[in-house]
Amino acid sequence: MTKAELVEKAAKDAKISKVAAATALNSFMEGVTKALKKKNGKVTLVGFGTFSKSRRKARKGRNPQTGQPIKIKACNVVKFKPGKKLKDAI
Repeated sequence: MTKAELVEKAAKDAKISKVAAATALNSFMEGVTKALKKKNGKVTLVGFGTFSKSRRKARKGRNPQTGQPIKIKACNVVKFKPGKKLKDAI
């Protein structure tokens, strides 16, 4: 499902305009992004799941085309753990 399809479905289900649904979705995504930027960023949606930030350590990798070893820098990654209702629905 794309963002446009999600906006269309939300607008239809909530009986609001697509513009209002897009604004709500953008606001949600900005809120999650801001929360995850914080030091111990975490967003929990009961029944749906939890978005959390994790630090991935620097490590060695291998270039698949040449086979040469490369250094991969440390970075932050976003993890998602599905909630019970989501797990049961799938």
